[in-house]
Amino acid sequence: MGIKQKLGLGVASAALGLSLVGGGTYAYFNDTETSTNTFAAGTLDLSVDPEVIINVDNIKPGDWMNRTFKLNNDGSLDISRVLLTTDYSVTDAGGDNIDDMGKHIRVNFLQNIDKSGIVQPNDIIYSTTLHDLKGTAPDAVQKKIWSFFGENSGLKTGTSDNFYVQFEFVDNQDDQNEFQGDSLSLEWTFEAKQTDGERR
Repeated sequence: MGIKQKLGLGVASAALGLSLVGGGTYAYFNDTETSTNTFAAGTLDLSVDPEVIINVDNIKPGDWMNRTFKLNNDGSLDISRVLLTTDYSVTDAGGDNIDDMGKHIRVNFLQNIDKSGIVQPNDIIYSTTLHDLKGTAPDAVQKKIWSFFGENSGLKTGTSDNFYVQFEFVDNQDDQNEFQGDSLSLEWTFEAKQTDGERR
């Protein structure tokens, strides 16, 4: 047998040995388990009751209007903040307005009753005109006072906060005839924010 034949036989034997060793690894026992997992997101669901907080006509300078409403957390997640933004539009019936009617409608207070103390109210807004509220975003569920009484800031799932608000058509002791017959449409938007992420 020549050297080439011996080398060829040796390579063939080695290949056969490796294939047997490799094939042998599949002869061991084996077991497989499958883990099925779920990530389900919670929901933020804020509602205002009633949806129309104020609807009044025939007002005159000096009139004030008290209203109550509540914010409900109907979702499955706690709410950390509820940002209140203000927008409004004025219908000028006489076409003679020089001033903005929003400067003459004042929110004397917006109190979160659930966050208030026994004697100290928790004012979210205090003595500010609708004109000045534009561009701001106070937190309607923030506890702004120091008190042992009342709830902490935020709005837990399944709970609600009660609010007391007073609007006033300010009598500035000046000529306000330009506003006769006019109307102001107020839009308050309440935007709920989630709480911080946490280890689960």
